Amino acid sequence: MGKLLFEEETYKVIGACMTVHKGLGSGFLESVYHEALEKEFEIQKVNFDSRKKLQVYYNEAPLQKYFIADFICFDKIVVEIKAASFLHKDTEAQTINYLKSTNYPLGLLINFGQSSLTWKRFINTKQ
Repeated sequence: MGKLLFEEETYKVIGACMTVHKGLGSGFLESVYHEALEKEFEIQKVNFDSRKKLQVYYNEAPLQKYFIADFICFDKIVVEIKAASFLHKDTEAQTINYLKSTNYPLGLLINFGQSSLTWKRFINTKQ
């Protein structure tokens, strides 16, 4: 089996999320997990931008509209966090759309809202 895209970086991001989830558990608002994750990324030396505007493109031309990603980690991974009892297909579509309309190669959808941390990886197949 081949190596996963950005395996080491993904491992660090998910590890930081697990640490936050272990410390807080489920039941908080997304904004609480966001702030805690900022602190944990700093502790674990995960390179990140918080609430980063993502330029949206159509036919390679920039649009006036933009997305705001929860985090961009290591300048190449879009991290979208949720605090929901389960992940709807809409939240998956949101992460996929971030990748489709930008040049980022990998997206992680992380959910802090369940008793165990859950996550999904999405690859930008357009690249």
